[in-house]
Amino acid sequence: MASLADSFLADLDELSDNEAYPEEENTEAAGVDEDGDDDMPDLESLNYDDLDSVSKLQKTQRYIDIIQKVEGALERNTDLSNQGFILEEDPEYQLIVDCNALSVDIENELIIIHNFIRDKYRLKFPELESLVHHPIDYARVVKKIGNEMDLTLVDLEGLLPSAVIMVVSVTASTTSGKPLSEENLVKTIEACDRALNLDAAKKKVLDFVEGRMGYIAPNLSAIAGSAVAAKLMGIAGGLGALAKMPACNVQLLGAKKKNLAGFSTATSQFRVGYLEHTEVFQSTPPGLRTRACRLIAAKSTLAARIDSIRGDPTGKAGRNLLEEIRKKIEKWQEPPPAKLPKPLPVPDSEPKKKRGGRRLRKMKERYAVTDMMKLANRMQFGIPEESSLGDGLGEGYGMLGQAGSGKLRVSAAQNKLAAKVAKKFKEKSYGSSGATSGLTSSLAFTPVQGIELSNPQAHGNHLGSGTQSTYFSETGTFSKISRT
Repeated sequence: MASLADSFLADLDELSDNEAYPEEENTEAAGVDEDGDDDMPDLESLNYDDLDSVSKLQKTQRYIDIIQKVEGALERNTDLSNQGFILEEDPEYQLIVDCNALSVDIENELIIIHNFIRDKYRLKFPELESLVHHPIDYARVVKKIGNEMDLTLVDLEGLLPSAVIMVVSVTASTTSGKPLSEENLVKTIEACDRALNLDAAKKKVLDFVEGRMGYIAPNLSAIAGSAVAAKLMGIAGGLGALAKMPACNVQLLGAKKKNLAGFSTATSQFRVGYLEHTEVFQSTPPGLRTRACRLIAAKSTLAARIDSIRGDPTGKAGRNLLEEIRKKIEKWQEPPPAKLPKPLPVPDSEPKKKRGGRRLRKMKERYAVTDMMKLANRMQFGIPEESSLGDGLGEGYGMLGQAGSGKLRVSAAQNKLAAKVAKKFKEKSYGSSGATSGLTSSLAFTPVQGIELSNPQAHGNHLGSGTQSTYFSETGTFSKISRT
């Protein structure tokens, strides 16, 4: 017991020693967190009522520089047929890579501004966000309506389809919203203007990139189109990075993870990125789009590798790959060939070699149909057959027992194989020299003379067949009875 108590005390001492270290570690971790809080902005301190604290992209120097370069390049409209630059060192190529990255940032910024507009305008028209889903269309409609309660005075023609305009007008007449305050209305209109400006800048960037993709990646642009090729290059980090990427990863570039909210994934579409916007993919039937996407990704990877080494500046290789994709998709859509009636083979009239010999003859005799089975399988016309259960029930006997006696009769002749077996057994039993069996005896007991000598073979010869019997034999004792 003393040793057990000592071990418990030792364990308590170790635990007390170890308790000091987590406190120190916690203090160090707290210090690290405090240092990290200095670099990252405090989310609670952000003012969501102020648009500048949420959307900061338009005021960054990177955004301003790239837009200025893009506008200057679009105004100059320079010819990019010069092949003197190495592709990676070309300033136009570097600007295209920056534009691709900027377009992704603009899309994210539009989502943030769209959420800001919805939060502010929800008090005025809460049903509008469920009727108009696109962020840019929503911003245009909000800017057009403003604080007006009667939508019959607002002309939405050109902003939305006529059917959607009718639904919005009917819904606005029964909405439970109230007019916004002047301050919130000003912030909402400002957010709408900022979203529209970002959308216009994004269009300029995409126009610039699409115009230069024919020089940067002519083969990739021939397959996927200039817009999709620019997006693929932007998200991959350049043409060189895209060329080093496997085709299975190119297929997923730009794919967004879908939140199914607990529903099954059986009916959800497979994950496809920017390649679903290509013309070939859209023209493919839905049942073949999975295979088509893999094929487009594989050929796009080959085209990017050709463009990365400037293998074909004319884009002819890309057009050939595109034609190959279309031919394969058309081949998939062809119906299966019709099954032609197959004629029977020409009968062979020549005699064929058949196995023969003693072994085959014995096997045929062993498995041959017996006479009793032949009779059981036959039926005589006009005479009902007998059966095991009577009245035609059970197993039928065919022509067996047709003699009228009610018994099954058959004259079964001994076949050749049975005769040979019996002869062989007799030769083994008695030998081939004609000697008598050792069980036979030459002594016979008679009522007249008692014991006398006799020949067993001679006696057997005298007996003969079954019709000859000792009762009617001339040598029998009945014929020698003395008459008185």
